[in-house]
Amino acid sequence: MEPPDVGLPWRIGSRRVTGLRREELALAAGVSVDYYTRLEQGRAKNVSDQVLDALADALRLDELERAHLHNLARPVDGRRAIAASPAAPPKASAATRAMVEALDPTPVLLHGPMLEILAVNRMGAILFDDFASMPRRDRNLARWTFLNPRAREVYPQWDVVAAQMVAILRRAAGVRGDSPALNELVGELSIASPQFAQWWADHRLFQHTHGPKTVHHDLVGDLELQYQSLLLPQEPGQYLVIYTALSGSPTAEKLAVLSNWNPVRAEERSAEGHSAR
Repeated sequence: MEPPDVGLPWRIGSRRVTGLRREELALAAGVSVDYYTRLEQGRAKNVSDQVLDALADALRLDELERAHLHNLARPVDGRRAIAASPAAPPKASAATRAMVEALDPTPVLLHGPMLEILAVNRMGAILFDDFASMPRRDRNLARWTFLNPRAREVYPQWDVVAAQMVAILRRAAGVRGDSPALNELVGELSIASPQFAQWWADHRLFQHTHGPKTVHHDLVGDLELQYQSLLLPQEPGQYLVIYTALSGSPTAEKLAVLSNWNPVRAEERSAEGHSAR
């Protein structure tokens, strides 16, 4: 974004970097440079919604980015209070777990606010992984995506999906303040994966809502799925991600094949075949 984009003239002289200068953004938002500097450094208190909206307008932020700006502008003391009293790890209620299971053979994952896998049904485990058998620490979709080699097999478009995982965590950082659990997760992945560290530095935001998702399974090949996220009002921060296929499509037929497939019996038949030899 350059000065003419916000109705400002080009200033005479060279510009070392592209984009708006601090004083230009302050002028476009109708605030003083000193106030904007304090806001940028987190030293401004009781920032009004009008000021934040003016900055969002000047920066041409979309609705997700605008909400993120408002979250970041919360009083520092309030954000620190979140860290001072860390919440217990989220858990799925018995009723929610029963609902996830009842939706089978539709694949379903239940996420926590930091991409924790809180529940997964049989078809979800077949498509992605058997998260329920993993240590609790490993039941996190971002950690699994970057650290488990299986993720690159499951996601043919791994780069796209992995970048979205980072952007989801970046949004969580704005919502949850200085969460020790989130800081630990981001630190771990930043050290383990240079790609994660690069995407984290991009400050992109993403929110699971709905859209297409390609998933690969060795038995049937690629499945072109649609995902839909449903928030649970009674469990703040938790949401279902439901994967479906268009009726009569090749992917719907592949899901039917997988639904009737028993991996345990398949392994038993394979073992019997080896024994016969």
